[in-house]
Amino acid sequence: MKLSHQLVVSSLAVFVLSACSGSATQRRQAKDDFEYLNTPDLTEWTLPAGAEPQFYPNYQIPQGEFSGGIGREVDIRPPQQVLALIPGARAERKEGETTLWLLREDELDRVWQTAQTMLSERNIGIVEQTADLIETDWVTWSSADEDVELSSRYEISRLVANNRYGFKISLIDWREGGKAMPVTATNKSRYNALMTNLVTARYDLDLREEATRKAQELVKQIPITMGRDRSGFPVIIARTPYDVLWQRLPELLPKMGFTIEARNQSQGTIKAKYASPDDAFWDDIGVKPTELKAGTYTFLFGDLGNRTSINITDSSDAPVNEELLKDMAPVLAAVAEKHAK
Repeated sequence: MKLSHQLVVSSLAVFVLSACSGSATQRRQAKDDFEYLNTPDLTEWTLPAGAEPQFYPNYQIPQGEFSGGIGREVDIRPPQQVLALIPGARAERKEGETTLWLLREDELDRVWQTAQTMLSERNIGIVEQTADLIETDWVTWSSADEDVELSSRYEISRLVANNRYGFKISLIDWREGGKAMPVTATNKSRYNALMTNLVTARYDLDLREEATRKAQELVKQIPITMGRDRSGFPVIIARTPYDVLWQRLPELLPKMGFTIEARNQSQGTIKAKYASPDDAFWDDIGVKPTELKAGTYTFLFGDLGNRTSINITDSSDAPVNEELLKDMAPVLAAVAEKHAK
């Protein structure tokens, strides 16, 4: 899915499922033929004289006037889902429109600001804007599932109802191949969800960047000492959560003379090659040089809740001795403190 003005939808945000081959029309339609459209109309059932009819409601056809596409007009693609990327938000989809309900006004304010940021970053024009409503200019979508270029305009609004705070996106105008067309229920639902996902994806990006900043703040001061793991073996203990420490390791280890070759966060391992720093490094951190020899080592990190254990093995996967660990602990502490400023 691509949009004009580099409005490219990321794989995290939104995508349209499509077949591997065939035309755009074929990807939207059922593969079988449409012979069922030639089915004769139903006729009144004729009962033999004296027979008493018995009717079962299980298969009763609903009565009424129903409108909708048939045959080639039916779009078989799965409906576009609204991505749940805003914590605590509940998505309500009604008559093709999408509303995100939030519990607090400050959350709505943040989503509202995120929407404006997204529109600006993606060069989506604004026709009219008030404190609670934004009417966009045309947004152009190009998709392998569509025969022609599609364009749509949106009304984005904020509302309050029953002590809940809503953020609503409504598709108000539609064009196909540059020609104005009626807004169908399918297109309204699908492309409302796509626009909503652009906002939720941008919100999620802000959350992740904020989490990274907070992690960096938390690791400015990391108390590091010697200790024992749950099995009683000697380890270095960093008094900070595993996920927080992991953010800083690619920065700290190279400062100590390690060149990182591979790392795996889920397994808690980092493989690195060591070459002892020069004398200026040791003078700078104020710690005596260690006896660690040049070579390849593997750091093993253990999640202990609010603490992280650190062990080191050599190239033969044998743990380094306790004395080397004791020498490494103050080096890691000094480097972490120095480069937290």
